[in-house]
Amino acid sequence: MPITSGTTRWAALPVLVAAALSLTACSGGDGTSSSSGAGKALVIDTSFNLKTADPGRMYEQTGLLVDRALYDTLLSFKGSDVSTPVPALAESYELSKDGKKLTLKLRQDAVFSDGSPVTADDVVFSLDRVRDLKGNPSFLLEGVTVEKTDDKTITLVSAKPNPSLPFILPNPALGILNSKVVKANGGAASPADKAEKYLNGQSAGSGPYMLESFNAATQVVLKANPKYWGATKPVYKRVVLRNVQSQTQKLNVQRGDSQIAVDLTADQAQGIGGGTQTVKGASANVFFLLTNRNPSVSKITSNPRFTEAVSKGVDYPGLLELAGEGSVQAAGIVPSMINGSLPAAQAPRRDVAGAKAALAAGGITNPRVKLEFPSDFTLNGLSFQPLAERIQANLKEVGITVDLAPAPIATALESYRDGKEEMGLWWWSPDYPDASNYLAFLPGGLIGERAGWKKGSDKALEDAGAKAASTIGDDRFAQYHQIQTQLNARGPIVPLMQPSQRLVTAGSLTGLAVNPVWTFEIAALGSK
Repeated sequence: MPITSGTTRWAALPVLVAAALSLTACSGGDGTSSSSGAGKALVIDTSFNLKTADPGRMYEQTGLLVDRALYDTLLSFKGSDVSTPVPALAESYELSKDGKKLTLKLRQDAVFSDGSPVTADDVVFSLDRVRDLKGNPSFLLEGVTVEKTDDKTITLVSAKPNPSLPFILPNPALGILNSKVVKANGGAASPADKAEKYLNGQSAGSGPYMLESFNAATQVVLKANPKYWGATKPVYKRVVLRNVQSQTQKLNVQRGDSQIAVDLTADQAQGIGGGTQTVKGASANVFFLLTNRNPSVSKITSNPRFTEAVSKGVDYPGLLELAGEGSVQAAGIVPSMINGSLPAAQAPRRDVAGAKAALAAGGITNPRVKLEFPSDFTLNGLSFQPLAERIQANLKEVGITVDLAPAPIATALESYRDGKEEMGLWWWSPDYPDASNYLAFLPGGLIGERAGWKKGSDKALEDAGAKAASTIGDDRFAQYHQIQTQLNARGPIVPLMQPSQRLVTAGSLTGLAVNPVWTFEIAALGSK
């Protein structure tokens, strides 16, 4: 469910993980799985968040992982590094000086799994289809026109400067389809498209894998594409993704029944043994506190001094202890692995005396507020309840009484989206790894509105956001630093932390590079 955009995608979405990850081997020797090894089947256990394999309609965590293996995109990212888009089906790209026109040169040796060449017409159809289906990922190309200049050249024209577009194109939702095949099976670049059923039965891409079978509730099976055009061929000939809850994932990877467990908590991964290895690091999910600036919602939280008191009252290291090893404090709302994030040294620090002084300066006496959060949802294995309880205790020391108000996520989301929460504990998962995605936190933005921070509330900050959104080149990242500094100083949002994510794999597995968009690349996996 959407936390980040107004669409219907789930909040967790891509489980976004830090570029800086650590790899540790657990005791017990190497993996003994009978299914590990080149040329054999690879078994991945994960808790499914999956609705469809159709790229035009897919925008869930498991769908991004699956479609990354099935469909090539024009641009990509190398391993865990999302700082620079790299060529994929497009061998080069160039953004115009005004940021409105992105020109891509299509490579000529790529072929679909049926052996037919990937053409400019396929690119135009695929991107038009995503935009015009009006499905969950359609917003990625909102306002973008796709044109075929010639057989080798594609241009994407935006109505406004769009320097983030090269960072959007690697999203697996923008995978390129074999247009002839899809059209023959009901495909169209309009809401009348009827190709989803076909694309849930077989794939029509140029990626390293092909779809063998698809069940959104139980299991997805991939098979290696024998006509894959890329230089590096997939090692595993068959990949089975199973919908398995985390405790069973642990048992399976310990016994060698699977090679990857995606969703283990810190406690579950601790000392797991069985010859496994653990990849862990901070995710790109950012937990934050929302304080509502709408006086009709709260006379207390609408006072900026209250937010200042909260920011100075939170014990950030204490939250990191709850979140487990690998978690990091969020210095600003842009997570640490994305260009434009604030240096860790600029992260807020606890200052109880300063928090009390802020309340006094704001004329706030013995404040009592309600903190809402989802009670039935975990993120990176982390429940919201202990975080909320810790924040409650922290703020009590400041003189703020916090009444906890947990609710099922559907109920909590309704209050959050309607901008009716006095205080809220939420998170943000980026739609794409670019700082521009976080302008939603400014006045009048998606999250700004939910915090009662209407357009016109802070013109200087809004002007800074508009300037950053239209700036081309690396200079824009310094602007995002300034924006976040101002947000931390006077905005209604208090960034808290990026929880850790850990994947446990068989000791024999190689090539796991966790990516902030598609979790990891199945085709890059190998075996010792």
